[in-house]
Amino acid sequence: MFKNYLLSAVLIFFLAPKLGLAQETILYKKIDTTSLFVEIHQPSQMDDSRQYPAMVFFFGGGWNGGTRHHFLPQAKYFANRGLVCFLVDYRTRKKHGTTPFECVKDAKSAIRFIRANAAQFQIDPNQVIAAGGSAGGHLAAATALIEAYNEDTDDRSVSCIPNALVLFNPVSDNGPGGYGFERIGTAYQQFSPLHNIHKGAPPTLFLLGTEDNLIPVEMATYYKMVMEKVGSRCDLVLYEGQEHGFFNKSEKRGAHYFNLTVLEADRFLQSLGYLEGEASLGNE
Repeated sequence: MFKNYLLSAVLIFFLAPKLGLAQETILYKKIDTTSLFVEIHQPSQMDDSRQYPAMVFFFGGGWNGGTRHHFLPQAKYFANRGLVCFLVDYRTRKKHGTTPFECVKDAKSAIRFIRANAAQFQIDPNQVIAAGGSAGGHLAAATALIEAYNEDTDDRSVSCIPNALVLFNPVSDNGPGGYGFERIGTAYQQFSPLHNIHKGAPPTLFLLGTEDNLIPVEMATYYKMVMEKVGSRCDLVLYEGQEHGFFNKSEKRGAHYFNLTVLEADRFLQSLGYLEGEASLGNE
């Protein structure tokens, strides 16, 4: 029995990258009785002599629900393209009874944990990409732009600010008339990415459908304008006729817009020097 177990373990170790299985799941934060994990997906053949860029994914769900596997297809693609990818747990209202503010704290804790353990993960701490969709896109942007909402137990000497952002129809405006204002209230001034864009904001890719009922095109256009006004890059790519969540694979949409957005993100990361070689859906 032990030999069979050992053989299975060895097979999983070598096949995990090809099968899209997590090579490792690690506790990054424990708060009260809640344990939060990051799931790691690495390139199939790692070169021990080099460091790799990291891509950290935050799932969507209105800060209410969701699971870290939301971005598993994207993580599999980018791991095969040469990034070390992390799928992040964070506290949600349905599961933990928390508010959006705790979500931001957890996102910042995750980036700090990953960067503090860069040597263990064989990543370059100066090439950390935060990514996410909808409320997860908000969290990715918040790690870059929001100064408030840090966990007391975090090592604040480790930066939570990513070096680049890849945002899939992100919640960006939490002000009056924006998403979530009824939950955020006047704290939007410290919580809303749009209201906290500043000089030095990381280069950003903003992917949005023109028929998104939660994220208006006008807001995204204004976001891009403000980013450029402070001297930061913001590539806004619009997908005609597409609704919120268009980038996900589904029976209705198939994989068409998943493919388009993944290739767009690939090209963006190539332009920053984080990826090289031709983008190919054969790496999906």
